[in-house]
Amino acid sequence: MREYLLVLLVAAGVTYVTASLARRVAFRYQAVALVRDRDVHTKPIPYFGGIAMLAGTTASLVLATNLPWLGRFELVQRDAWAVFWACVLIVTVGVVDDMFELGALAKMSGQVLAAGIVVLNGVKFYWIPLPGRIISLDDVSAVALAVFVIVFCVNAINLMDGLDGLAAGVVAIGAAAFFVYAYLLSFEQDLVRATTSSLLTVGLVGVCLGFLPHNVHRARMFMGDSGSMLLGFLLATSMISLTGQLDPSRIDAHEAAFTSAYLPLILPVAAMALPFIDLVSAYVRRTIAGKLWFQADKQHLHHRMLQRGHSHGAAVALLWLWSAVIAFGVVAIGITEAWWAWALLLGGIVLAAGLTFRRREVGAGV
Repeated sequence: MREYLLVLLVAAGVTYVTASLARRVAFRYQAVALVRDRDVHTKPIPYFGGIAMLAGTTASLVLATNLPWLGRFELVQRDAWAVFWACVLIVTVGVVDDMFELGALAKMSGQVLAAGIVVLNGVKFYWIPLPGRIISLDDVSAVALAVFVIVFCVNAINLMDGLDGLAAGVVAIGAAAFFVYAYLLSFEQDLVRATTSSLLTVGLVGVCLGFLPHNVHRARMFMGDSGSMLLGFLLATSMISLTGQLDPSRIDAHEAAFTSAYLPLILPVAAMALPFIDLVSAYVRRTIAGKLWFQADKQHLHHRMLQRGHSHGAAVALLWLWSAVIAFGVVAIGITEAWWAWALLLGGIVLAAGLTFRRREVGAGV
């Protein structure tokens, strides 16, 4: 755990320091978020948060691959550097978009290319674990599913990035929950395949924590598409490296903490619950309205929270709460299977729902 803690702190520290430099560069090259009709900020805010996040990610991977325990796994080193080069590409695409506003097709092409880098280096689905059986995937299916999941997560986080601190906080919570499960598998049960996921998620938590002081309301800078796509990409690859590559039969079924056969499938969905709901609902909503799926509107979850009368900060805090309740609630149930875990999840849902729906008047606040 000490090595993981060190990786988290380095990722957070490098991201925090680099963000100040990236902010100055963004101002210099006019990479700023202008005020649009669907936005909630009232003055131009600099982008390039993704550059700082990439610096934090790089530092965490370099450190991890040179530590005594994390650095001794050849498989982890190979996967980590494949993810790194793909991150460089996807941040580059995001930076160009932050400066020149690329079209949806150009951004999608960059996302697919970045996904291709990690897939060709082995970060893909090999099978789908189901209760009682395992579905093996052929090469074409494995590649297609991995690319789809990566592109889906990248765009889900991109859509979630609509309020100060929202996307970074939601990703940090989801990644932290996923880390708990991956760490228990990699350290306590010595499953090397889970180590890649635990490394990526702890580094991702650190990157988000390092960026949040610059991004919480009122934000001094935005992560931009370079940051949101990077976060979604890291979250997706960490999930794939565990869910799609770890043989469930190797998990010690005699340990009460790992008797839930559904957890490898449910946990990724729980960690991405809010972005998943937001993306799917946006697709359905825009399709019904006769619009293309990438045409922006003001009906995302965070917009609706504001429309219910919650303040900016309260809306973000409530969405963080929903993320924590779902993600950590599922982890607690999966690794303990205790009645109190179900009670905590139900209690958390009741609390979050009560706080969310108790006010309806616009401007009333929380």
